[in-house]
Amino acid sequence: MTDLLHHPGFLGTTANFATDFTLTLSLLVALLFTIGAYLAKRAQSVERRYGNGDPERARAGRLFAQHRWVQTTAALLNVVLVLWMMLLPYRDFILPGVPGRLGQAFYGVTTLHAFIGFFAFVVGGFVVLRGNKLVPTRLAFRNYKPWMRSAYVLYMATTLLGVWVYVTWFITNPNPPVFK
Repeated sequence: MTDLLHHPGFLGTTANFATDFTLTLSLLVALLFTIGAYLAKRAQSVERRYGNGDPERARAGRLFAQHRWVQTTAALLNVVLVLWMMLLPYRDFILPGVPGRLGQAFYGVTTLHAFIGFFAFVVGGFVVLRGNKLVPTRLAFRNYKPWMRSAYVLYMATTLLGVWVYVTWFITNPNPPVFK
């Protein structure tokens, strides 16, 4: 498996397979989060349209359940992605140059991505745990929407920064990082 990850990538850049796979999976996770947000918006629309006694209102509950499953799946994929494919390259290639080289795009963009991504990871993880009723009652917030929206915005910002990291590392960098 390790040999496959270090083979040339499939996106036509200097990146290896692992990096191209990480970028592709990150974009898939962002798409899943967007689909989940859409499902929640549709559920809210159904709730507004139909009164409490209307049988059509049950559709909102099904949409919210689908929303929860899509968001939970995306968040779990993201956890695997971050812990398996992002922390080690940051540790190996970026951390040795921090803080001295933060002015260079290779280090600065990646550190900004990691900084925003950390907050997306923590807030998003908490929202998913809360949405699945896995946090103590005293920690469970009542107004859910601002937390979900914040997690979504942070994740989308992190995804865009991740694309920028990819471009900086493997398209504009004359000496891309190489795993040894």
